[in-house]
Amino acid sequence: MSLNYLSFAPTNGQPPQGLLVILHGWGSNAQDVANVTPLLDLPDYQIICVDAPFAHYQVPRGRSWYALEREDYQGLEESRQILQDWLMTQEASTGVPLEKTILAGFSQGGAMTLDRGLSLPLQGLCVLSGYLHSQIEVKDYPPPVLIIHGKQDLVVPLRVAQRAKDELTQLGVNIEYHELDMGHEIVTQVITLMHNFIKQES
Repeated sequence: MSLNYLSFAPTNGQPPQGLLVILHGWGSNAQDVANVTPLLDLPDYQIICVDAPFAHYQVPRGRSWYALEREDYQGLEESRQILQDWLMTQEASTGVPLEKTILAGFSQGGAMTLDRGLSLPLQGLCVLSGYLHSQIEVKDYPPPVLIIHGKQDLVVPLRVAQRAKDELTQLGVNIEYHELDMGHEIVTQVITLMHNFIKQES
């Protein structure tokens, strides 16, 4: 199974110096997260917003990385493999190596970002209102991770982000962590923190 996506070339008209891949949340889609791409102000980056492989069971045009409504997370193993295989092909299509690729995700997409990103030689990970799956696979030199979470998040509780920060720190992952006065959402301050993190790591 291949992944559908929206791709945005660098706005400076030059070949991309970096690649940003964004994964949406449960029941959302690539078009939804694509709305934030102009705000990130990354003129030398190619930005790709990826559709999850499965149709959402309830939301029209919504997609999911796995069945979050089921205790067995049906589809997770398949999504893991599909996403990793897809990421490994991007250098051939964009000219940007994994070492210059940032993987970002919101909510369920943030969980997938941690799930696959910690085991790949990426430049960095951005986890927005995300969470850890029970299994953590961390490579010898894991990429730095930006974690941003809302103090008023009623969908993914703040304690989940705090636990992820503590567990990953114990595993030697370099974490930049922010708790913001917001709910389960992407506000302007999140965009600013993402921009600064990406520029810092590039």
